[in-house]
Amino acid sequence: MDVLRPPLININGRIYRRNIIKEEHYEEEEEFSYMGPPDDEELGEDETCDTHLIEQSDKGYRCAIDVPSVLYKYIIGKKGETRKRLEFDTKTSINIPKQGVEGQIVITGSTKTAVSSAVTRVELLVENFRRKQPFTHFLSFPLNDSKIQEGFLRFKDEVLKQCSQDHGVEESIFQNPAKLHLTIGTLALLNEMEVRKACEHLQECQNFISDIIEGKPLPLEVTGIEYMNDDPAMVDVLYAKVNVRDGSDKLQVIADRLVEHFVSAGLMVQEWDRVKLHGTVMNTLFRKDSTVEDTGAAGRQTVNEREAFDAKNILKKFGAYCFGEIELNTVQLSQRYSTDCTGYYSSAGSISFS
Repeated sequence: MDVLRPPLININGRIYRRNIIKEEHYEEEEEFSYMGPPDDEELGEDETCDTHLIEQSDKGYRCAIDVPSVLYKYIIGKKGETRKRLEFDTKTSINIPKQGVEGQIVITGSTKTAVSSAVTRVELLVENFRRKQPFTHFLSFPLNDSKIQEGFLRFKDEVLKQCSQDHGVEESIFQNPAKLHLTIGTLALLNEMEVRKACEHLQECQNFISDIIEGKPLPLEVTGIEYMNDDPAMVDVLYAKVNVRDGSDKLQVIADRLVEHFVSAGLMVQEWDRVKLHGTVMNTLFRKDSTVEDTGAAGRQTVNEREAFDAKNILKKFGAYCFGEIELNTVQLSQRYSTDCTGYYSSAGSISFS
């Protein structure tokens, strides 16, 4: 890192320097220096610090913030060093619940400025390490209709009959037909409160989805296959193309609006300008590892351990293959590494289109 040009991060309109420090306990811990804290006069009594309420008490000021228990250790640090440093720098006291006990972190201090500064620094730590947590849930459009599953199984059988001699093509890399879906975006929901919050936000999306499709199921056709990388002879992911039957972009608009809503709520990180809608049918991450999900996670395998397959013949013979049609009628908040009674992912929440 160029010390004269440190990377900056903008959170709620405030600019912070991102300083990288090394510690034995963590692979890499990031420390943030706030450039320009608010003065006491900028904060009135019982006013909020961004999204948190700072209250006046007999002993000064206090602020309680919700933090998932799995993130406590990053605020405490090795032998409590991170918390001690925060308390010393901001002249506050930071009370953290016991590890594994969900609750609020309470910050107290003699001035609003001190409490505000401590809250901001805790938020920065939480946001930084939250981004490093594996995702637990994802928004999905289920494609596991019985007709689509039948079409997929025919595709699988024909590919294995006609292309099994091609490098890397084997049964283990095919998707589980009961879990065919489109991934809209992934979320790291670290406790039950966050899951409930995500479900509430999903319900809030009902109105704009109804406006887009006028309260009716969305007719889709699953036709054609495409691959992710540039070389058809070295493919890791082969996916089915999904389009609205009337040729409109309604499905894309819904997906993009869902991501926009969850990003604005702080529950999702936007990775692309538009959602890449694709229904995975073959993925080398599945090879010899049934625990791997097809939602972007690598499971126990690393990218370097993946064995690509030659998809040239598959693309030539099945490029326009029709898997079938479906009346899409739901979007689900699906739980990773789970299965419901139908074989699909367990749902933490959902909304219906009609």
